[in-house]
Amino acid sequence: MFVLGIDPGLTRTGYGIVEVSGSSERAVAAGVIRTDPSHAMADRLCELQRDVLAVLDDHVIDAAAIEQVFVNRNRATAMAVARASGVVMAAIAGRGIDIAEYTPSQMKLTITGSGSADKGQISAVIAMRLNLTGIDGPADVADALGVALCHTQHRHDVGAPA
Repeated sequence: MFVLGIDPGLTRTGYGIVEVSGSSERAVAAGVIRTDPSHAMADRLCELQRDVLAVLDDHVIDAAAIEQVFVNRNRATAMAVARASGVVMAAIAGRGIDIAEYTPSQMKLTITGSGSADKGQISAVIAMRLNLTGIDGPADVADALGVALCHTQHRHDVGAPA
């Protein structure tokens, strides 16, 4: 089974695809989708949607998970992330793929055993689980892989023989 994880953002959206077969987990693809902050909001959202659809075109995806929007003190940032999240969810759902949501603390707790784990701890555990020497790119990539792995642990049918 192939699970897509998404760490949504308007400037940077991390994505990670994990293949699960029985107890075996491997990273298939991971990266960051970027939009230019100097462009209009609607254009950036269209670009994000187009790029997410391209990822879906390039890979077979059985299930998806996205990190829920975390609202901190900056409402403008939270609104931008919420817009990006909505576009990503609509693109994935439009392909008939089930998508689950996990809070950042749920993902951290599932991956590391601590809901307050820092970025370094998350990255190290994910790299170990996926047998990677490291995770290239910004923290968005590790978070996306973490969301995918979190989903594999919360779904009973992920990795089950077909």
